[in-house]
Amino acid sequence: MSTPPASYRHVLAVAEFRWLWLAHLFSVIGDQLARVALTLLVFDRTESAGLAALTYALTYLPDLVGGATLAGLADRFPRRDVMVAADLGRAALVATMAIPGVPLAGQVCLLALVQLLAAPFSAARQAALPDILRGDRLMLGLGIISMTYQACLVVGFAAAAALVAEFGVHTALLVNAATFVLSALLIARGLGPHQPAAPPGGTRTANPGQWATVRAGWRGVARDPRLLTLLAIACCSGFYVVPEGLAVPYAAELGADSAAVGWLLAANPVGTFLGMLLLRRVRVGSRLVLMGPLAVASSAILIPTPLAPALAASVVLWTLSGLFSAHDMITQATYVEATPPHLRGQAVGLAIAALRAAQGVAIIAAGILAQFVPPSTVIAVAAVLGTLAATAAAVRWSRLGPASTHHRTPGSSR
Repeated sequence: MSTPPASYRHVLAVAEFRWLWLAHLFSVIGDQLARVALTLLVFDRTESAGLAALTYALTYLPDLVGGATLAGLADRFPRRDVMVAADLGRAALVATMAIPGVPLAGQVCLLALVQLLAAPFSAARQAALPDILRGDRLMLGLGIISMTYQACLVVGFAAAAALVAEFGVHTALLVNAATFVLSALLIARGLGPHQPAAPPGGTRTANPGQWATVRAGWRGVARDPRLLTLLAIACCSGFYVVPEGLAVPYAAELGADSAAVGWLLAANPVGTFLGMLLLRRVRVGSRLVLMGPLAVASSAILIPTPLAPALAASVVLWTLSGLFSAHDMITQATYVEATPPHLRGQAVGLAIAALRAAQGVAIIAAGILAQFVPPSTVIAVAAVLGTLAATAAAVRWSRLGPASTHHRTPGSSR
């Protein structure tokens, strides 16, 4: 029997979620400001599409290491403490980036370390959310966090260039450091400790080994075909994220001015935001059926990019790609619920590592290829490959019977 969807009022009525959401809002605003500022700075100094794409990709690639090796901290220590420590560590690193005289290479390396700490933070947050929100509220809560992120992307991409021109890169970085401190204070004030769960049929040791935690999380994902398929669907974003990494050189290919970069970068987040609003109205069982086709459409819609006659047509295509990519909130919620609670932090970390690696490698490869062929051609090639990969994952998901997956959480008491 189909279950009616939860409402935003139900989710926002949970006090812990409100504190977590507010902390997320402040930190993302500052983070996007610093990320775009450094990317634009690199392109202005080097005029290299490859180096600009590399800088942007460095905000993704460290999650490969952090997600694989540090996310397990969320299964060893109170998840609130992991989030607070990660936020304070990121604040210190970003403040160091803002010190006058730090060379560009040093700023980029520090940015990579900042993103390294994002992995345990995200893993701890995702692992705590199923204890804060249950059932359909979990998916909607993840949707609210994702929509907030997309809305902040729109604001950040549209305003970053103007703010950096007015106040400078160093001020932008100090604002980012302050938002991380504020996020840590809000989480410390509003969340309970959220202790990691004990393994089924046993008790958790006082301090399990880090590598034992990592291996257990990997085994838990590797032995579950549904988790592996959900992970494959999520990693298909590596193909349709390519336009973000090539937005600056693509605007130059179109002969558009610098303002066009803001429109192109805002297109996907706007589409994703709208897509999440629409999926919110779809009944629970139908969302799982739609997930595969939407994953395919996210890449397929970008194939005509080289044929786009003007900036407006490209913005429409990129917005539609974002609209279809809203399936990610369904993928996230299903993955988190299907993971045993005692492995949740490391399993989420593994997903972060795989997802960010796929995105980062794709952006770097696209940036290098764009040195030799037009960026529009690179985007189309990525779209074709993404369509094929997503089709294979969607077929596998349909054969696994996605309708029976929702709210059946192996190893969970729910």
